[in-house]
Amino acid sequence: MSRSVSLPPRHRALVVALLVVAVALGGGAFWWRQHGTGGGSTAQATDGQTSSGKDDSGVSIMLDLAKTAVQEKRLVAPAGSNAYEFYMSVLQLDPSNKVAIDELHETFPAASADVERAINNNELDEAQRELSLLREFDSTNYILSLLGGKLDAQRQIVIRQDEARAAIIQAQQQSAAGGGNF
Repeated sequence: MSRSVSLPPRHRALVVALLVVAVALGGGAFWWRQHGTGGGSTAQATDGQTSSGKDDSGVSIMLDLAKTAVQEKRLVAPAGSNAYEFYMSVLQLDPSNKVAIDELHETFPAASADVERAINNNELDEAQRELSLLREFDSTNYILSLLGGKLDAQRQIVIRQDEARAAIIQAQQQSAAGGGNF
């Protein structure tokens, strides 16, 4: 069940990442056309993650988007526009990107607090999405196991509350139906 719940956000994140990369590549081509191959291109080549001539503008743009999301406290929400998804997209493009890995580790405590806040606010589907996102980065973290247990417990509480409400409604309907027969 959790596997089918976690797949759509991954697909959404991949589509968003691909769109951002496409825009980045288009923007890079436009910038390249405007500024040419003249001065300053060596400095940019040394800023890139690789020296193979591969265009790193997608990685750079995703890192900038992630940095902005962190500053705006959008660590795991909203879906498609948060720091974790941007950093995970960077890692899809460059699996050894130290900046992305370091930032994911650094923001983990605050991101896991956001997940717990969503659980406490009974935003269980959102909490599940956020938890799945954090598990994509670090599936063995004990904090995520604890949050998963808390989420499951909260779902059970909600189920019991719904069952109690249904029993009350059923009892009211039966008493109303029984009262009309006498």
